[in-house]
Amino acid sequence: MPSPDRDPSYSPYDYAVHEDPYPIYARLREEAPLYRNDDLDFWALSRHGDVARAFRDHATFSSSNGVSLEPNAWGPHAHRTMSFLALDPPRHTRMRALVSRGFTPRRVKELGDGILDLTRRYLIPLLDKGEGDFVAEFAGLLPMDVISQMMGVPEGDRAEVRRLADTVVHREEGVHDVPLTGMAAALTLVGYYQDMVAERRRRRRDDLTSALLDAEIDGDRLTDEEVIAFLFLMVVAGNETTTKLLANALYWGWRNPGQAARPFADPARVDDWIEETLRYDTSSQMLARTVTRDLTLHGRRVAAGDRMLLLVGSANRDPRAFDRPDDYDLDRDTSQIVSFGGGRHFCLGANLARLEARVALGELVARVRAYEVDGDRAERVHSANVRGFATLPVRLEVR
Repeated sequence: MPSPDRDPSYSPYDYAVHEDPYPIYARLREEAPLYRNDDLDFWALSRHGDVARAFRDHATFSSSNGVSLEPNAWGPHAHRTMSFLALDPPRHTRMRALVSRGFTPRRVKELGDGILDLTRRYLIPLLDKGEGDFVAEFAGLLPMDVISQMMGVPEGDRAEVRRLADTVVHREEGVHDVPLTGMAAALTLVGYYQDMVAERRRRRRDDLTSALLDAEIDGDRLTDEEVIAFLFLMVVAGNETTTKLLANALYWGWRNPGQAARPFADPARVDDWIEETLRYDTSSQMLARTVTRDLTLHGRRVAAGDRMLLLVGSANRDPRAFDRPDDYDLDRDTSQIVSFGGGRHFCLGANLARLEARVALGELVARVRAYEVDGDRAERVHSANVRGFATLPVRLEVR
């Protein structure tokens, strides 16, 4: 981290930022609310008001080149793997409307019983042992299996699909792009979904993949390539962020036992636990945009075509929007969080992520009396976009 007497320096690739980005976010908000990094060629907005307005102004802050800083994920081709996340209206409007026909609130709600079954499948063995890695044995398994079950991925294939998805998002220190192993895993995943979509073309099933193929508005349907891109987006973005949410909730509950005691005493407070975790240490820390016109922000000129990072993690800790933002407080009003974006690009999977977390953490508080995290052995994921744990050793005391 930079010393207090120097200008703030921020890179989403910095391992020190991965360990604790919040001190540098605080400096950016106060000293450089519009920050410039010439080496990596981006601007960054860190204040809540600026980030929230940028999310709502899709005409000025475009998603057409994708949302990740990494070179192989940036450019006009980004929609091939990031689906409508990397599109602007009217293409975004069409794609999201069609996808929504398959990815309905009813379909998400009906997943509840399946999520509970999967939660118990992984949680009970961990409770029987009394200790283990919360990520490897629970949080890293559940979201992927929920998504795979929703899509119609056969149970025998899910472990390999999960491994491929993990490989796509893994980054080594000093690597500022998708590594060769990640690109190979992405190609394999796309090939797998191509085969699955082709099979559903021949014979429909009661799953999301079939529903996406059948989605239709005034004769318009999704192409196979569009269906595959959405499946890829779900398995990479949706799986990873929910995994991190579950582990982050457990970690910050352990660090703040007075707050964690509330959902364990009253399961109705599980939602508060989820929402405050989403605010305090959100899984998705930043999203990139392309500026479409010359503009002036905080007295500085930003040119059309420049890249702008929206620092979600910083916005959620801005004292302009949240009182005592560095306190983990389940009683606070979290209605202003920007963890799922905003405007036209508000996360389509927000309801699914919250449902998974509600079921998983609800089952945890119902079965566990107390728990401890081995903070010395916990390891963080190293990612430009996502913040959370690669491993989280825990000890659990069953009720």
